[in-house]
Amino acid sequence: MDNCIFCKIAAGQIPAKLIHEDDELMAFHDINPAAPVHVLIVPRAHIPTLSDCTPAHAALLSKMMLLAPKLAGELGCGVEVRGGERTGGFKTLFNTGPDGGQEVYHLHLHVIGGPKPWRGQR
Repeated sequence: MDNCIFCKIAAGQIPAKLIHEDDELMAFHDINPAAPVHVLIVPRAHIPTLSDCTPAHAALLSKMMLLAPKLAGELGCGVEVRGGERTGGFKTLFNTGPDGGQEVYHLHLHVIGGPKPWRGQR
């Protein structure tokens, strides 16, 4: 899509602080982070919203969801077991449509982490 910022990032027309890329996905730091760790996992293919996904996208969505904990761990907010208790953690979020808070109409998964990032922040 000509106007899509994420398509332009995928095409190398706009720089981004990439932390992962392969044939289907790219992941990069959000330019307006809501927490100490805030990355976006974005498919290279232009899919406007989660509501536009079909069963044909199941493998891609699964790959996105499985990449989230891997990246969260690499960035220091993975879930760990210490003394029998779980510590750390992160939040995953798809904003879908205008009432869902979606601002860029290219499917993307937010991975948000750090100490209680959802408290006192958007």
